[in-house]
Amino acid sequence: MSMEAGIGVMGTKLGMMSYFETDGTVVPVTVVGFREGNIVTQVKTSATDGYDAVQVGYRRARDKKLTKPELGHLGKTGVIPMRHLQEFRLQSVEEFETGQKLAVEEILKEGDLVDVSGTTIGKGFQGGIKRHNFKRGQMSHGSKSHRALGSIGAGTTPGRVYKGKKMPGRMGGSKRKIRKLKIMKIDDELQVVMIKGAVPGKPGNLLRITPAKIVGKNIPKN
Repeated sequence: MSMEAGIGVMGTKLGMMSYFETDGTVVPVTVVGFREGNIVTQVKTSATDGYDAVQVGYRRARDKKLTKPELGHLGKTGVIPMRHLQEFRLQSVEEFETGQKLAVEEILKEGDLVDVSGTTIGKGFQGGIKRHNFKRGQMSHGSKSHRALGSIGAGTTPGRVYKGKKMPGRMGGSKRKIRKLKIMKIDDELQVVMIKGAVPGKPGNLLRITPAKIVGKNIPKN
């Protein structure tokens, strides 16, 4: 797990809209909402766990939605049952304690750059054209190669298909991080954050928002 530039929060993607700046510039933004949660469930230290990290829980869940080990882990710290648990590895965890509520408006500020990670929209099993942007063959003039993949190897030598060959397969549904997105607006009343640009996933997806990592500035070079 890589080091984070600072403590982050989890949110729910609500959708996209247009945001108008004071000079009339239209900016496409993603609206991120925050449900009940973003509570510290465990503080890990080098002495007890071998590294410094803060575990955060998000989105309240019914007891029957969690396993007994999960309920026992959360019950030990006296926090509500939560659906998602994620760790943020930090350089120092002295200022955090279990049960602490992370306030979004204190962690994120308008104009800040953030890294947003989530799960991309699943596309199912797709062909080479959609998955890898391959070109198709002619659809007329006697061509018999339209959307087929074509050659996938050299021949007797090497007598196999090279690892990593771009071929049809499962597309999407993978974890992706979009780096250095700007926070355009924070609405404390509606409990939403507007982030410039697109982020992974569809509306309702879980997002992980952390301060943008800038080597040498907020994280060490080594």
